[in-house]
Amino acid sequence: MNPPTGTGLFTAIVFALGVAALAGTSESVAQDPAAETSTENAQAGTAPAEPTATVAPAAMPPAYRDLRRITRLRGDPAAGKAKSELCAACHGAAGISIAPNFPNLAGQRAEYLYWELVEYQSGAMPESAMTPLAASLNDQDMRDLALYYASLPAGRAPAQEEAPAPDTALLERGRQLFMEGDPGKGLPPCQGCHGADAGGHPLATRDDRDGHAPWSAYPSLRGQNAIYLQVRLNAFRTAQLHHSTNDFVMGGVGQRLDDDTISALSAWLAAQGP
Repeated sequence: MNPPTGTGLFTAIVFALGVAALAGTSESVAQDPAAETSTENAQAGTAPAEPTATVAPAAMPPAYRDLRRITRLRGDPAAGKAKSELCAACHGAAGISIAPNFPNLAGQRAEYLYWELVEYQSGAMPESAMTPLAASLNDQDMRDLALYYASLPAGRAPAQEEAPAPDTALLERGRQLFMEGDPGKGLPPCQGCHGADAGGHPLATRDDRDGHAPWSAYPSLRGQNAIYLQVRLNAFRTAQLHHSTNDFVMGGVGQRLDDDTISALSAWLAAQGP
């Protein structure tokens, strides 16, 4: 389906935000964490050749991760299933979370899930229950787990009987924000990156001419838990997430959000079927 009017506005805003953010940083990371390099320490006991010689400083960590240069994830989903027992305690045996403050993982983009785990492991994410768990994973674990959850059918937790029905006006406001944005607030339409159906970028399955898969790092949002979405959007709003090129884009958007827009977007996305 063709996106409604507003995508052009989104593209212009996101391009400007991305360029401005990237201009303020000096380093990027390669497509794989294993490609990060650092200066080797001088060998113990080796004296400088000259009294004035200096030891090269250790390389600084990358200023951000460039998710525009990622490639398709490779791993073993079956191995990921075998490693997922601990994950199921919060995210459910089928990747559908057991509580609304945890995200559903089933059917999510594998590349998105992998790079999220990398961010948790590196300490880039705010401290949470995921922090010590991610620290125990190696790179292959993260690849296998991401591919396993991506292979599961998308879904959402059954509605609680006592939960009130979503307000129709709130849902309509959320739909409007997602599809059209809010020019008055400087908000672009969310569909520009997350697709008109909120299932992820429409080019997510394609590689660019250089063999990179940048659009696969944009998550599917439909059917996600409203409380989780509120927390995540607020994290962008308060500049807690700023360690990847995607964070730069969402950080610029997040600064323009308020409580009402976050509530409306979260409610509408949560109401969408898997």
